[in-house]
Amino acid sequence: MPAFAANLSFMFQELPFLDRFDAAAEARFVAVEYLFPYEHPPEAIAERLERTGLTQALFNLPPGDWAAGERGLAALPARFDEVKAGVETALPYIAATGVKRVHMMAGLADPGSAAANAAYRRSIAHVAGRLAELDVEVMLEPINGRDMPGYFLGDLDVAAALIAELGLPNVKLQFDIYHCQIIHGDVTMRLRRHLPITGHVQIASVPSRNEPDGEELNYPFLFQQLDLLGYEGFVGCEYRPRGKTVEGLDWMTDAGAR
Repeated sequence: MPAFAANLSFMFQELPFLDRFDAAAEARFVAVEYLFPYEHPPEAIAERLERTGLTQALFNLPPGDWAAGERGLAALPARFDEVKAGVETALPYIAATGVKRVHMMAGLADPGSAAANAAYRRSIAHVAGRLAELDVEVMLEPINGRDMPGYFLGDLDVAAALIAELGLPNVKLQFDIYHCQIIHGDVTMRLRRHLPITGHVQIASVPSRNEPDGEELNYPFLFQQLDLLGYEGFVGCEYRPRGKTVEGLDWMTDAGAR
């Protein structure tokens, strides 16, 4: 059975952010992830992790001005200096949390643009080189265009080909099953094809992005596939609870994780 990480940007929103760590531990999650830690001191997050025994599975590098609609900088040719600065901003959080994987968002850009593609490769190479010194992996996540119109990286197969082309050992695929189903369908075959380069998996129901307990996807079968394929990483629960988070966790009991 996969090891589940609660996404604290989506789950337990009935609580202040730092209190969500305790709630995740009480709900018997073994790890946590979230979008961004930067509104809180790294020491405060480290204290919550140590006290609860949770593992930090993942967080994102700074994405630019999120409130203004920016969704990453890596594929934006004029923003490379900010990409470099963002890595330095993240370093104290990487050190404090012990995280081994961070996601670098590509940004809103034309995937057919030669300049955007060159900028993306340059950003990946810089960030991967900087974080290789710390034994930290860089995740590339394809995101569907319905949830995030105009996002540069919107195809798992393109992402996999890019990872193979770059050949950087600490650059991995972030395989979000929710996004894969919307972009491509055929989730099981893509898991089988791409799991060797996958560093992190995320889940949610489709189309609602609620608890992974029904709708289009058979998650008990997909969890079994992850086990059969030998996946040893965390599965991030990046879904929006229908109500209070704890009230919607029966799916974990049914999966044998609680």
